[in-house]
Amino acid sequence: MSLFRPNHEPMTLRPYQREAVESVYRHLRERDDNPCVVIPTGGGKTPVIATICSDAVTKWDGRVLILAHVKELLEQACDKLDQVCPDIHVGVYSAGLKRRDTSHPVIIAGIQSVYQRPDELGHFDLVIVDEAHMIPPGAGGDGMYRRFLEGAHAINPHLRVIGLTATPFRMASGPICAPAPEGILNAVCYEIGVRELIRDGFLSPLKTKGGRYKPDFQGLHVRAGEFVADEVEALMDDDALVHSACREIIEATQDRKACLVFASGVEHGKHVAKAIERIFTGECGFIDGQTPTLYRDQLIRRFREGALKYLVNVNVLTTGFDAPNVDCVALLRPTMSPGLYYQMVGRGFRLCEGKADCLVLDFGGNVMRHGPVDAIHIAAPDARGTGQAPAKECPQCQALIATGYATCPECGHVFPPPERRKHEAEAGAAGILTGEVTITEYEVRRVYYSVHVKRDAPPDAPRSMRVDYEVGFSEYKSEWICLEHDGYARQKADAWWRLRSCLAVPSNVDEAVELANAGALADVLSITVRSVAGEKYDRIVDCELGAKPDPADLSVSVNENVPEYAPADDDIPF
Repeated sequence: MSLFRPNHEPMTLRPYQREAVESVYRHLRERDDNPCVVIPTGGGKTPVIATICSDAVTKWDGRVLILAHVKELLEQACDKLDQVCPDIHVGVYSAGLKRRDTSHPVIIAGIQSVYQRPDELGHFDLVIVDEAHMIPPGAGGDGMYRRFLEGAHAINPHLRVIGLTATPFRMASGPICAPAPEGILNAVCYEIGVRELIRDGFLSPLKTKGGRYKPDFQGLHVRAGEFVADEVEALMDDDALVHSACREIIEATQDRKACLVFASGVEHGKHVAKAIERIFTGECGFIDGQTPTLYRDQLIRRFREGALKYLVNVNVLTTGFDAPNVDCVALLRPTMSPGLYYQMVGRGFRLCEGKADCLVLDFGGNVMRHGPVDAIHIAAPDARGTGQAPAKECPQCQALIATGYATCPECGHVFPPPERRKHEAEAGAAGILTGEVTITEYEVRRVYYSVHVKRDAPPDAPRSMRVDYEVGFSEYKSEWICLEHDGYARQKADAWWRLRSCLAVPSNVDEAVELANAGALADVLSITVRSVAGEKYDRIVDCELGAKPDPADLSVSVNENVPEYAPADDDIPF
């Protein structure tokens, strides 16, 4: 493909891209270390890079090197620079692109081609690293980026480095930014998330389902922070699993246009491609690292153009692959790497005409292992298999949703009530995206009232009345009535009491609990609960009440009506 396209219209930055550029400049002015910009896959990092290059050359007479690790990223950078600053001479140093330019004001280079040649390229004022999560954090390691940058810094001690990435962490070592001088990148200067860009219409909405037929991942071993590759392929290449998964993929994509499949190994990928062709009765492409370049480019072009609906790949089409028409991503590869999980799902982020959303079909347990792509859970390296999964799967429709949902938002399936343990925090986890809202109505079996003192609160801190609604076997929904607080919290508590009782609002929590247990409040028949994926606490937003009790009937001894119930000492948010 041509690297230079002089007929492109001038490019206008989106508001958040302009904010990212300004944040980089502010960091470079105010600090003496190196910034990192975090923009989701499909959010447009390359226009930010191109703008910085243009400003550096035309406004400040600087020289810039752009580093990336795959050919596609180099081509994208050339394309955007041609739009932003067509008058700047841009060179390319890449064995894969058969170019070895060294004297241009802006050079775009493959790190594999230049990491041993900093002297050949000469003096630079800025080095911009695309997909900067490839840089090893801290002072350890002898990666290609570190080796080149050490040589470039020896040529120009005032060299500044700017990183851009969608995933500012590495699988085994955590965040890529570390304080100087240990780290090459030192701080995130700008970050915008997937959810914000979907909300603002810059990325495609996502939905997800798990496969009906699932292997047991517990037997897989981990080496260097990732599942052992041979074990993964042997597990996923089971005939029954491949057939079941491919049938599900085809059933789920009947009305979709471009399905990208990630396989666990070469033989597994070939097996999957053949199974799809047999069931679909049509062509399915297959790409791995050994696929000849011309044939690979032809398959990708046909896939982008819509002539090829299914494309299976093994370790190829992650970073740098741009096909906006992808409206289904099928994960037939389990991974311990949150970055790889993000990059695979991210192939469906981009917008395309006629594309309503992107469906993620997860046969590898990745959503449940890592959490939502906009709030990925980074576990400690030795934490595999511990803690609660960050999502659960609906047994009826295989939707992957928050663990706290009592009813599936996709099909209405009612989950059996979970066992509740004392002192167990009800952490709200997430499916493919946080912020998904579910409204659920529960029939109330019984109500418990107790005095609540916030954990670690000082002795004079205001208390609240805790109200626990039993809505299933050992399942409870709770709210806290702030009768001893001031301001809005007290106003809400007064309104809550008056809605349920003919008696005056109690002046303290002890009196309120005593009256509530004596029958002073109306029976609660049902409650409506609002759950937000990713948030720790549900919120009771409505209720159905019986009649207010007649005060004349409150002649029963208080102690006879106190239920035998001890609420968990949860840490509530006030």
